[in-house]
Amino acid sequence: MKALLLNEQDIDRIIEMAWEDRTPFDAIFIQFGLKEQEVIALMRREMKASSWRMWRERVQGRATKHLAKRTVDHTRFKCALQRKISLNKISKRK
Repeated sequence: MKALLLNEQDIDRIIEMAWEDRTPFDAIFIQFGLKEQEVIALMRREMKASSWRMWRERVQGRATKHLAKRTVDHTRFKCALQRKISLNKISKRK
């Protein structure tokens, strides 16, 4: 399994991405090269059994976790505060 080549930081990031509702498995594959089944196996191995069951129940059948099942409304998430943050002069300092 490819997970053996991942460091602890990568594993933490994969778990974080897998928990996010709007991050598809395809994004994890592009960034880390892990297929959906490999992500599921990694989650099962790295998480407590109760946390894994809760995650698995949330993810199963969720359209936002699969690009092919997404509707047009789910193409991009944009926070309502993003415009205010983007115009923040502090964030544009060099």
